[in-house]
Amino acid sequence: MAETRHASVTWRGDLVSGVGTIDYVSSGVFSRMPVSWAARTGPHNGKTSPEELLAAAHASCFSMAFSARLAKNGTPAAKLDVRAEVTFDNASGGWKVTTSRITVVGDVPGIDAATFATIAEDAKENCPISIAIKGNVELIVDASLV
Repeated sequence: MAETRHASVTWRGDLVSGVGTIDYVSSGVFSRMPVSWAARTGPHNGKTSPEELLAAAHASCFSMAFSARLAKNGTPAAKLDVRAEVTFDNASGGWKVTTSRITVVGDVPGIDAATFATIAEDAKENCPISIAIKGNVELIVDASLV
């Protein structure tokens, strides 16, 4: 069965001087998060951005996909520390998300580094968020064991 999630945002003003808030998300776990163009293209100053939220989505999606693949391999993770860095750049003359770099450090008993890296690459290519952005965003994974 399909699941649908939603978020509501209010924006006031023009792009450069305007401000917005992520008012509500369907889970209710966060609300009233400020957003602005200035925070998106420079220092965040306590505000979030679509790219920060994409990084959170990609890191959590990858974590789930990777943990499932490690368990299927017979080497479940004791712990995965995952960080996603999403880059928003104007290098080509128009603002766009250019990369999502995932760094994962795993405590995975019974696995060698090469197998860990191969499984991480598969999770990077096939988690649902990766599939949604693949072809538009460069996807990178750096995987290492503790």
